[in-house]
Formats: sequence, C-alpha cells, structure tokens
Amino acid sequence: MNYKIKDLPLDERPREKLKNKGAESLSNEEIIAILLRCGNKEESVKDLSIRLVNSLDKFQDLQQISYEELIKIKGIKEAKAISLLAAIELGKRLSLPNSHEKIKVHCAQEIFLHYRFEMQKPQEQLMALFLNTKNEVVAKEILFIGTQNKSVTHPREIFHAAIKHRAVKLVLMHNHPSGDPTPSQEDIAFTKNVFEIGKIMQIPLIDHIIVGDTRFFSFFDEHLL
Repeated sequence: MNYKIKDLPLDERPREKLKNKGAESLSNEEIIAILLRCGNKEESVKDLSIRLVNSLDKFQDLQQISYEELIKIKGIKEAKAISLLAAIELGKRLSLPNSHEKIKVHCAQEIFLHYRFEMQKPQEQLMALFLNTKNEVVAKEILFIGTQNKSVTHPREIFHAAIKHRAVKLVLMHNHPSGDPTPSQEDIAFTKNVFEIGKIMQIPLIDHIIVGDTRFFSFFDEHLL
C-alpha cells in the first residue's frame, strides 16, 4: 500500500497548506511532495521528498539533475522523475525573458534574475551581454566554458564580439560552481583589465556580475567599477 499525501495529518498536507497559506509558504520538500503525489510501501511521500533533497549537495543542484540520476533514487520511478523534470523545466522557462522583447538593463539584480538559470552550470562560464544606447540587450554570447573551478578568456575576444554586435556598452557575467559569488583576486584583476580596455575602445564595461547559487556579486554595486 502506497502512503499518499492524504494519509498525512491535515495540518501536514502540503496541498492544504498551499490552499490556506499560499504556495510561498511551502518548504522545498513540500513542493516536491506535491509533484511526487505519493510515496511507497516503506515511506510517506513527505519522507521520500526529504530524502531526495538530502541526496543533493545543495538544493539548486536539482536544476541540473537528469532523468537517469533521478530514477537511481529509491522510490523515484519513471512517472515521478518525469513530473519533477517537467516542473524544473517550466521554472527555468518562466524565468527567461520573452525572446521577442529586448531586455532593458536597469540594475544587477534584474540581470541576475533574467539569466541566473543559464549561468548556474557545473562548469565555470563567461557570458557577455551587448547593449545599445538605450541599455537594451541586443545580443549575448557565451565566450568561454572552463573547468569546474577556473575560467580564462582574453579581453580581445570580448571586444571582438562587442564590435561584431555593434555594442556601445557591455555587461559580463560568470558563474562560480561552488555557489559562493565572492570574487577571487583573478576575477578582480580581470575585471579591471576589461574595464580599462573598454574605456580605450569606447565600449565601456558597466558591470561584471558573478552568479552563485541564489546570490550574486555585482562589481558596479560594490563600487569596484
């Protein structure tokens, strides 16, 4: 006999909590429990959800989990894995801007919210956003994908792409797979180098944003540009 959400006490049922208090009141495990729908003969769906979350190094790793990895978890079979993966993909797509609209850059937080899922990868990567005079993103490019903890690119590649896209300003973004967006000394030196070249090229670097798990670091916000 499978243990289902309805077998839990009323005040512990995630669906009831969602209806009464709103989706934002749910824990990560409760959201997953709703998606999984039922447990198995050995554990409730809530316990299964807790075990799934505990199997991750950090909760954000769920964004990159594969079907093959999910079905290796005891109690997760095809239907549950597919439901989870579909929900994860929906969340990613809802976070992306409309492809038919130009994104206008106002602040680092806005940029982070637009592009964070693209940047949260197991390998470090560098992306450039190329802007027009209205601060609208006219193009973006992944300029480098590195090892798990090191990213290297040359400023000439950045400005070659900026000229190609006729950019008048640019924003750099790169991720730290560790989840900690604190810049390294190499990050700081690289950013200063690109900033100085941007002044000479008259294509100013207006920000460099480092993406962590749920956090980001903005060189502009921290007065380092």
